[in-house]
Amino acid sequence: MNTDHIDWMTQSVNQAQKLHPYVPGKPVQQLLREQGLDELQIEQQVSQTIKLASNENPYGVPPQAVQAMQDAASEVHRYPDGDCFALKQALASEHGVETSQLLVGNGSNEVLELIIRCFAGVGDEVVYSQRGFIVYALATTAAGATAVAVPEADGLTHDLKAMAAAVQANTKVICLANPNNPTGSLLATDALQTFLDGLPRHVVVILDEAYYEYVQDDISDSIHALNHPGLIVSRTFSKAYGLAGCRVGYAVADSDLLAVVNRFREPFNVNSLAQAGAVGALRDKEWLLEKVAACKKERLRLEDGLLERGCFMAKSYANFVLLQHEKSLDICQRLEDKGVIVRPLAPYGMADVLRVSVGNFDENTAFLSALDDVLAELP
Repeated sequence: MNTDHIDWMTQSVNQAQKLHPYVPGKPVQQLLREQGLDELQIEQQVSQTIKLASNENPYGVPPQAVQAMQDAASEVHRYPDGDCFALKQALASEHGVETSQLLVGNGSNEVLELIIRCFAGVGDEVVYSQRGFIVYALATTAAGATAVAVPEADGLTHDLKAMAAAVQANTKVICLANPNNPTGSLLATDALQTFLDGLPRHVVVILDEAYYEYVQDDISDSIHALNHPGLIVSRTFSKAYGLAGCRVGYAVADSDLLAVVNRFREPFNVNSLAQAGAVGALRDKEWLLEKVAACKKERLRLEDGLLERGCFMAKSYANFVLLQHEKSLDICQRLEDKGVIVRPLAPYGMADVLRVSVGNFDENTAFLSALDDVLAELP
């Protein structure tokens, strides 16, 4: 065998070994299987188990989205519209942009991966916050680029000055999350613009706004308020819009920039039911506002509850709260034993922190009750 080919194979294997799959919040069925239940028992217990691990909308699906998907179901024997025409039209109207300024993906996850893979490769650097969304690191490794993880200023918030200082000649992409997952911190619009003003014009900046709907009353709309030629704003239908199972995300940016990214996109990457559901969700504005308001109210209740119990970490601007305790992993396991699933943040270097998604009133009440029992049981 040709030695050059062997070297290439070795490099490929070595690169692949650096990859680690994204680990999502534990599904309810998985927890019940781990507890030794059979399929019948799992079916009986599913409704009694509370999942607060994936920042999902606990209030279900917008009615207009359900109706739109039902109407579209009779056409699933056809391929979906590969260009997402109707959805792009709806998004363009929603955001006051041209359809050419939109890229739609199979969740914002795919959008992030497409952008990083398009603009960064071997020899390039991708800068992001050390405790930013873990997909930035995974996508950077998959692209063969070099990750530059910048520590947070206070352990929670992006250190924009340090991130700017980390930019080198071979920096191609910067990833910012606002609000940030998993820390829940928020950057002000003027601070972001100051940061952008100091960057080289060729650097692509991904502003990941998966939780934007929860802060749209607190900050300016970045799509129109921020300026940088390489700025790409990404959003999703998986959180506030309640369509996590449909997998629909999108990006807004300069048309020429997205035209390049679009060359990396797989055909038919967003299925027809997801496209229809997203269009319906955009129409259901009253439902969205009502559920966001309910989530904010419940978030405050959870934060107050954690503060009373001595395990509150910091204010969150997203749809989750942070529980800090020296025995957090023990607490996580004991909560699971009581049928409540939360998310340990050890993979983010936060071994004493649990991320708890904001559920509905009954779910949050059950969580706080279970937490009381667990805290009383701790040695």
